[in-house]
Amino acid sequence: MQWEEVRKIYPNQYVKLQILASHTEGNIKFVDEVVLIRAIQDPQEATKELLQAKDGVIVSHTANDELKVEIRTLRELRGFVQH
Repeated sequence: MQWEEVRKIYPNQYVKLQILASHTEGNIKFVDEVVLIRAIQDPQEATKELLQAKDGVIVSHTANDELKVEIRTLRELRGFVQH
């Protein structure tokens, strides 16, 4: 399923998705094809699902024109981790 299709079927909602195909440009992963896992009505639940997401699963809001993910390395995150 393409992102545009998801946006039409589930307008103005959070959705949990499995990434099937993507391509990378620089440090941005552009998602080309997804499978809908489920729609999420509650923003707090969407945040919880996003924080627990693994292995190509993402949560996004259908108000976003593009479905993309910023790729960060551990080196970039090093300043945010406190011991």
